Amino acid sequence: MKQRFSAFTLLRNGLSWHENWQRQWRSPDPKPAYDVVIVGGGGHGLATAYYLAKEHGITNVAVLEKGWLGGGNTGRNTTIVRSNYLWDESAALYEHSLKLWEGLSADLNYNVMLSQRGVMNLAHNLGDVREAQRRVHANRLNGVDAEWLDTAGVKEFCPIINTSPDVRYPVLGATLQRRGGTARHDAVAWGYARGADARGVDIIQNCEVTGFDIEGGAIVGVQTTRGAIRTSKVGVVAAGHNSVLAAKAGIRLPLQSHPLQALVSEPIKPVHDCVVMSNTVHVYVSQSDKGELVMGAGIDGYNSYAQRGSFHIIEHQMAACLELFPIFSRLRMLRTWGGIVDVCPDASPLLTKTPVAGLFINGGWGTGGFKATPGSGHVFAHTIARDEPHPLAAPFSLDRFTTGALIDEHGAAAVAH
Repeated sequence: MKQRFSAFTLLRNGLSWHENWQRQWRSPDPKPAYDVVIVGGGGHGLATAYYLAKEHGITNVAVLEKGWLGGGNTGRNTTIVRSNYLWDESAALYEHSLKLWEGLSADLNYNVMLSQRGVMNLAHNLGDVREAQRRVHANRLNGVDAEWLDTAGVKEFCPIINTSPDVRYPVLGATLQRRGGTARHDAVAWGYARGADARGVDIIQNCEVTGFDIEGGAIVGVQTTRGAIRTSKVGVVAAGHNSVLAAKAGIRLPLQSHPLQALVSEPIKPVHDCVVMSNTVHVYVSQSDKGELVMGAGIDGYNSYAQRGSFHIIEHQMAACLELFPIFSRLRMLRTWGGIVDVCPDASPLLTKTPVAGLFINGGWGTGGFKATPGSGHVFAHTIARDEPHPLAAPFSLDRFTTGALIDEHGAAAVAH
């Protein structure tokens, strides 16, 4: 009887178009004033608000999103999680994030579907091998798990990959981070939103920031499509639109925005249980829980704010995929999409105060933003709450572009990821 009732309840809710389902977060109107305003309702912005409330007791916070939660890059990426970056500053930040990932479902009481299936970065020539082994040693020195696999080891870890020596780009080996993998992008946004809302944060969708109120060189409020809001602290976390918003405050950021597209195949039975990335042939491939192959490559070469990319990028991705996985040659593609990424000259992010007092910027993640979501929000919340950078965020300030202390992660970003 109980089973019959449960099945009936499920059917009834399914046919109700979710009308009777409890909302996971409120939909309040904006208040006249907040202690902190976060601009951008993606993963990083929601994580920042969550940690402001949880770690620093600051709950009079508004997250302003011009569209819907997760409608930007959070919902438009390939969900890869890893921390095997080259330089000490990057390794520390991404490893901090990965450790938060590993406890995130328990922390949020929300299944973010973290799957630590392992991430391989392939080497196809002597230069690749030297760079990859250097990164393995650097990772180990920083306490990041890393291994070097020879060709046989690559084949053992991923049996469907083509390791024939008689191809244009033979696989000579790979780095492997076993703790790397994937997570569910929507669940991350929803989990942080629910957690922040439960702590009193106002999440306001369809509310675009159109300008900043600045007096005496300090933030005193923001202008939005739903009216003016007073505040003394603003965190801008708007991904590809960070430079546009910063310009409204009179700040020019060293960022360029590009489309980054990805695509998925028709679903197939489980056949690819790890993540494979290759810079030389320029593709990365994983398989989702729904059975779709998820593929991406590099950014489009032009500047744009469009959430779509060029056909030639798709063509190159397909050629690269088949170079590594001939088994997929007859598979059909299901859909493609694009995100807008903002890229710093050194391929490292901005987690920084600005010349305008009370205005903080979190951006420039390029194509590696999703994997940094928990760590980014955690250290950015600290920076906003204490008005001083978190030790892990300090190297990623605007000052590095005048001092020359750049953090060049173009290589470890792999295929622009």
